[in-house]
Amino acid sequence: MKKLLYLIVLLTAMSQIRTVAQLPEKAEDISPLLYGEKIPEGILTTPNGENHKVSGITGKKPTVLLVYRGGWCPYCNAHLAQIQEAESEILSLGYQLIAVSPDSPENLKTTDEEHRLNYSLYSDANGTFLKAMGLAFHAPEKHQEMLKSRSNGKNEGFLPVPAVFVIDTSGTILFEYINPDYSTRISAGLLLAVLNELKNKNSND
Repeated sequence: MKKLLYLIVLLTAMSQIRTVAQLPEKAEDISPLLYGEKIPEGILTTPNGENHKVSGITGKKPTVLLVYRGGWCPYCNAHLAQIQEAESEILSLGYQLIAVSPDSPENLKTTDEEHRLNYSLYSDANGTFLKAMGLAFHAPEKHQEMLKSRSNGKNEGFLPVPAVFVIDTSGTILFEYINPDYSTRISAGLLLAVLNELKNKNSND
């Protein structure tokens, strides 16, 4: 019995090591989910500390999902603000708008208050969801301590590649924009063009 228990513990440890080893070293090496695939289930946390299943959030209506590095990133903050300027048009097309980062709920609240965002921010501090999306990679050494602090100790050294997904209520990816260069983001105008095209396509189907 002791040998069996030892074997189970050993196999579990080896599995965890493989999972860490599989995390890409560079943003350019990620393998994100593709168009037509379904996003994984997971638990995301609101700025007020409430936990919600991903399917419970995205199952309500078609979703524009923003993935950003955190409120410490000026490029992310600028993009969040730019997308907010198009929020009313996004909503009028029948979509909801959410954003996910490794920041802790407390830091989400700070970002929300500083930038007066109207849409919902969610925390994935330990990266379970972002890793399952195929967006996570090993963070540079210079960011390690900061990321751990901003996640209340839950982020053990990963960063997500910024991305934008359009998802239907079943969780299927209808569109994605992913760029390893974190300084380059999809514009609000191009995103609106994509959403209009998707709406027209659905109307003609």
